Amino acid sequence: MRIAINARSILLSQPTGIGRYTYHLIDSLGAVDPVNQYWLYVQKKFWDTKRKLPKFSYSNFSVKNDFFGRGAQQCLKDSDIYHSPSPELLSVVGSKIVVTIHDLIYKTYPQGHTSETIDLTNQYMSQIVKRADHIICISQNTRDDLHRFFDFPEGRSSVIYNGVNHQKFYCLEGMERQEAKSLLVQLGVFEPFLLFVGTIEPRKNLSGLLEAFSYLRQKKQFNGKLVVVGMKGWMTESIAPLIERLGIKEEVVFLGFVSDDQLRVLYNFSEVFVFPSFYEGFGFPIVEAFCCGAAVVTANTSSCGEIAADAAFCVNPEDIIQMAEGITQLLENKKFNQDLRQKGLLRAKEFSFLKNAQQTGCVYEEVRLES
Repeated sequence: MRIAINARSILLSQPTGIGRYTYHLIDSLGAVDPVNQYWLYVQKKFWDTKRKLPKFSYSNFSVKNDFFGRGAQQCLKDSDIYHSPSPELLSVVGSKIVVTIHDLIYKTYPQGHTSETIDLTNQYMSQIVKRADHIICISQNTRDDLHRFFDFPEGRSSVIYNGVNHQKFYCLEGMERQEAKSLLVQLGVFEPFLLFVGTIEPRKNLSGLLEAFSYLRQKKQFNGKLVVVGMKGWMTESIAPLIERLGIKEEVVFLGFVSDDQLRVLYNFSEVFVFPSFYEGFGFPIVEAFCCGAAVVTANTSSCGEIAADAAFCVNPEDIIQMAEGITQLLENKKFNQDLRQKGLLRAKEFSFLKNAQQTGCVYEEVRLES
């Protein structure tokens, strides 16, 4: 087969979540499939030196660079399958089409999007459900949302979980763990601390965690800090006044963006990692925390409970007291804490880049065989 993959998302020097998904899918397909021909489709001008495609050393991979903006239809007219790693307007005719859907947040949590974004995504999705031969969803929750909001045949969708980078996220041991403590000091973080990771926006429910954290301190159930990792998104204006009202300004440490190496250390040394998001298509931080042996409290809504399974303490993200009690359970019950950490390490093994690529390859073969 000649399989074309839209690789535009990996041209950026700091790729988004979709860019990371696309990069690891391509790299892992090269590792598991030496037979099929893969075309990496990008639109890039000759003089554009800022955007670069990573090099893949597989002999069955080649780049289809649309220097003149002719469009995917012209550049990929001989492809058998076209895979879009994220929703887009589909201009390819003649190829079987596979699309990966990461979430339908604009439908389930519309207050987190502008009207322009909602309208544009609706255009994409309306065309996708008409033209796609198969839709890959990164969680069962996303697949359920797909069929709840759109009339798309269930037999033409599948769930393929994302992989996680086990070379970046792992348990620190021995000398490496001792040396990592100096990095905490460099970040201005001191034990004990709770950890939150995510873009600061209403959907991530940092405000709920701040309320729960304040409750814990009032009840003298935790005397450490809350460390917040993540860039500011939008609608963050209420966070600062909330912190002032709760009287916890000196107890909350905002780190902004950190590197994966720094994040690995934070996961490893956190007392509890708390991820109370109202809605996630997948929830990468949950699995990253598992890889690092962290004890996790997360939401029982959307995909969070699905991804966590029985390896985390799942709570209603709307219930501040329940969230605080969940954190307390992991702080005070050492056996329960260790049991969840061990379950998390086992659960993390389920999320592999190679497994994702193998299952995606099976979708390509299934689509090829369909009449």
